[in-house]
Amino acid sequence: MANQDKIKELIDKRVQARLGGGEKRIEAQHEKGKLTARERIDLLLDENSFEEFDMFVTHRCTNFSMEDNKIMGDGIVTGHGTIDRRVVYVFAQDFTVFGGSLSETFANKICKVMDMAMKTGVPIIGLNDSGGARIQEGVTSLAGYAEIFQRNIMASGVIPQISAVFGPCAGGAVYSPALTDFIVMSKNTSYMFLTGPKVVKTVTGEVVTDEELGGAMVHGTKSGVAHFVADDEQEGILLIRKLLSFLPQNNLEEPPIAPCSDPINRLEDSLNEIIPDNPNKPYDVKDVIHAIVDTHEFMEIQRNFAPNIVTGFARFNGQPVGIVANQPAYLAGVLDINASRKAARFVRFCDAFNIPIVTLEDVPGFLPGTAQEYGGIIIHGAKLLFAYGEATVPKITIILRKAYGGAYCVMSSKHLRGDINYAWPTAEIAVMGPKGAIEVLESKNINQITDPAERAEYIKKAEDEYKNQFANPYNAAKYGYIDDIIEPRNTRFRIIRALQTLATKKDTNPPKKHSNLPL
Repeated sequence: MANQDKIKELIDKRVQARLGGGEKRIEAQHEKGKLTARERIDLLLDENSFEEFDMFVTHRCTNFSMEDNKIMGDGIVTGHGTIDRRVVYVFAQDFTVFGGSLSETFANKICKVMDMAMKTGVPIIGLNDSGGARIQEGVTSLAGYAEIFQRNIMASGVIPQISAVFGPCAGGAVYSPALTDFIVMSKNTSYMFLTGPKVVKTVTGEVVTDEELGGAMVHGTKSGVAHFVADDEQEGILLIRKLLSFLPQNNLEEPPIAPCSDPINRLEDSLNEIIPDNPNKPYDVKDVIHAIVDTHEFMEIQRNFAPNIVTGFARFNGQPVGIVANQPAYLAGVLDINASRKAARFVRFCDAFNIPIVTLEDVPGFLPGTAQEYGGIIIHGAKLLFAYGEATVPKITIILRKAYGGAYCVMSSKHLRGDINYAWPTAEIAVMGPKGAIEVLESKNINQITDPAERAEYIKKAEDEYKNQFANPYNAAKYGYIDDIIEPRNTRFRIIRALQTLATKKDTNPPKKHSNLPL
């Protein structure tokens, strides 16, 4: 009978622990349009796969009468489960317990599952919803954050790290998500900032709301901190599940191959007509991407940030790849500070996790102007250049139209160890566009012509000659910088063939402690 009592005690304690801060606080969470920590985990993981750790942990704080207020679990739910039958570790902050604030034991629970994820080589997913450090605990709370940060750093490039922010994430708490590979935020219910609106008003005089200072759309469009902005938590959690389908478990594994029913030799006749006759006219590069990938499915990353470059995941014959594409439909596809940062970060992630990179190039150059130069476009552009040059995964480049100047070099050119570089017949590979080139090359002759009509005719003729010489891919092909000039409608087939032949590629970098990336 005594055994039965002990079992009943265990069951009762489990029920109590699962209630977190209690029914009232759970209701308050729902009224804000937010799910509880356990509801989020249930949505994220395969049904009945969650195995919880440290359910009975409580804080050790005795300051401010905290010893009289202990709740099992201490505001964080941790453990492991599966997503599409692949193991992941997960932690979910519970806002119903002390506002999800981080204590020493709260941090220890997170560190335990992070250590387990590293030992077993599986992804770690953090669901954030926290008021920050638990003030009553002082420096031990801050130490807990730093312990988590150190593990984020050690795990970087070893296992995928994904963060979802489904509520407040402020002060030191923002740095753990910032150190991870991807951040998902939900509209209207999540925000991230280092200092809140009250401090901002006191220090700078600015009056801002939580949403204006660090809401999902701010970080999705202006700062680039968020990789995905979901309409609600349910969509955000589905995005995490989908994202993981493209990623390997760790840096020593290959990404998972999916079954593919889409023919590898499917022709896309629309691509033969997609490039406008007028070189200054835009088109949407996403139409090219959707046309060539498996089942037209493309998972875009940072959709609303730096839209002049497109990044995301897709598959070719079931093989996951990362796609980087200049977007002529926005700022003519020019490279600027934000586009360079966005693409460089994405290229480095793909390289860390053995994901081949397909680059679709149509770039007129770098964005000119004082704002860009003062903002450090030289250093930021160098990040993308560095990322491509350092990457050892298979790299396939298709030049669709413009490839001008230094931007030609940067976008995974043959000279940055591009493995297979193709061009469409519409490719223009040159130091600069015809107009700018003729202004430099023929300025002396042009200035000598006084008649406006004659001058215009001379310029047109010179530009036409320049176009004939450079506004085609054959000059670069002559030097072997382009491996082949391909018919646009065959692009899918040629990329799949290239991926097949590069499956056994081996490339190495010189031994070093680490590179000095131009930060």
